[in-house]
Amino acid sequence: MAAMADTSDGPEEQAAAAVSLRAGDLAGFERLVRRHERLVLGTALRLLGNLEDAQDASQEVFLKLYRNLGKLATEANASAWLYRVTVNVCRDAGRKRRPMAPVEELEALAAGESRGDAGEDQERRRALALGLRRLSERERTAVVLRDLEGLDTGEVARAMGTTEATVRSQISQARMKMREFLEGYLRRRV
Repeated sequence: MAAMADTSDGPEEQAAAAVSLRAGDLAGFERLVRRHERLVLGTALRLLGNLEDAQDASQEVFLKLYRNLGKLATEANASAWLYRVTVNVCRDAGRKRRPMAPVEELEALAAGESRGDAGEDQERRRALALGLRRLSERERTAVVLRDLEGLDTGEVARAMGTTEATVRSQISQARMKMREFLEGYLRRRV
């Protein structure tokens, strides 16, 4: 899961970090959180569409991580684990969900938290956010993890607790719905 992994540490450093994490090293846990917090929040925001819910979900994900540090074999395993837990926490939160967020929150995420990009980029982010809102929860999760987070199909299947065939089907359906939405959206905007 290269999208969430920090590649600046070599295998020896990662192994040492994993040992210290399992021993309850708070500084190591803080480094792990800093390394993954933006991606966990970004994934949660894309899945939930509401900044407040995404922040709550992220906090719950990292609390679960802290409680389960001793179970992680290596720090590299934390990446896969975090995706799976983020999806599950967001799925649970989606059941108690508030209305979808204003598009600006999703645009801020897509922009890497910087607003004021060129008009074309803003329009593209707006279309993406609106299109994601129209997908089912499972389709949105599959397409966010695969197309926006860059995971491979197997990683998405493990994170969602399903088969690769199901993921491929959900991604195909989501892409078709997004394409149809974007074509209509762009036609209306021109």
